[in-house]
Amino acid sequence: MSASNRIAVLLVSTWAFTVCFAVWMMFGVTGIPIRTQLGLDATQFGLLTATPVLTGALFRLPLGIWTDRFGGQRIMLLLLIGCAIPVWLSAYATAFWQFLLLGLALGLVGASFSVGTPYVARFFPKEQRGFAMGFFGAGTTGAALNMFVAPFLIDRYGWEMVPKVYAAGLIATAAVFWIFSARDPTRSDGASPSITQQLTVLRDPRVWKYCQYYSIVFGGFTALSIWMPQYFKTEYGFSIAQASLLAACFALPGGAFRALGGWLSDRFGAHAVTWWVLWVAWICLFLLSYPKTELIVHTVDAPLRFGIALPSWFFTGLLLILGIAFACGMASTFKYIADDFPDRMGAVSGIVGMAGGFGGFLLPIMFGALLDGFGVNSSCFMLLYGIVAVSLMLSYLTEVRRAPIMGEKISPQAAP
Repeated sequence: MSASNRIAVLLVSTWAFTVCFAVWMMFGVTGIPIRTQLGLDATQFGLLTATPVLTGALFRLPLGIWTDRFGGQRIMLLLLIGCAIPVWLSAYATAFWQFLLLGLALGLVGASFSVGTPYVARFFPKEQRGFAMGFFGAGTTGAALNMFVAPFLIDRYGWEMVPKVYAAGLIATAAVFWIFSARDPTRSDGASPSITQQLTVLRDPRVWKYCQYYSIVFGGFTALSIWMPQYFKTEYGFSIAQASLLAACFALPGGAFRALGGWLSDRFGAHAVTWWVLWVAWICLFLLSYPKTELIVHTVDAPLRFGIALPSWFFTGLLLILGIAFACGMASTFKYIADDFPDRMGAVSGIVGMAGGFGGFLLPIMFGALLDGFGVNSSCFMLLYGIVAVSLMLSYLTEVRRAPIMGEKISPQAAP
């Protein structure tokens, strides 16, 4: 296949994933007026926004396996067309259970990542796969697209118009994808492995380590993308449009810089990028975790009062850096997969993607439970801070003690 055809496949696949991700994150914005309409508490709101993420997580593994067996082009088309139906129907939901049920159905679009990743990777040589998968992964900018489009539609037509427009967008995207995509490249070994053969990778401890990494970089990105609009609204008193715009400062670079993460992983190695990503995220989350605090110092004359709080501009800047770090971490994790499991990328990317999706599902619910329990908005960042600390320790114990962290290669004589 010519270079121009490979680029065309990459571009149309990335656009399809962008639209799917915007639909997947829809309740992050529409959930705000729905929460008011139904009188939901923070835990129920977390469940509402996380329900689509659950289905996307559960189906990443089977769709990744089916992609290896039947081809990414076919599976992506079925996904785009089939999910348009529950998205449209969600505009007519009136009860909490209806939103949850339809959220489970439309959440299938979140599994498009496990379809597109092995699909686009097989069109590129090994030395370019990190960039290709990173570029495709930049479709997570759909979270930012949702934060621009959904508030606009809500302000003018009400939240019910958002799922109708998104359903039409899925159908239109399916048509574009059908025209410009290509049939999957033939496997080098000429055979499709059985499901049992593909699942033997679960015995490899590297797969579980990559699951842990991805559960924080992708799970954290997904959870914060759907949680930040309401965070800005409650913490700083912004309107839905303003809160969504500021939340996009996290979601937009979090997707756009994924291609950069892929390039860095090709250049310096997946290990080096992942290591530094975790450190940057750890520092940002430490600062973001600090709640609004008032201190009283009793002096000999009179009490002195001090207030500690992150201004909105500084908070948004830290989110921007955190989003870039998570984006690079998502790309480096899949560079690991492309290097270690080139013939089973569908299955392994499905397993790892499922772990990341479960992180994105559980974290918003945990955010809501912590908020209801302690009443501290920044408790969501405290939780993420602890998870990143565990990831740092895991990376140190399994890799840093045995490998350089700046990407240099170990000579055979120096290797243990």
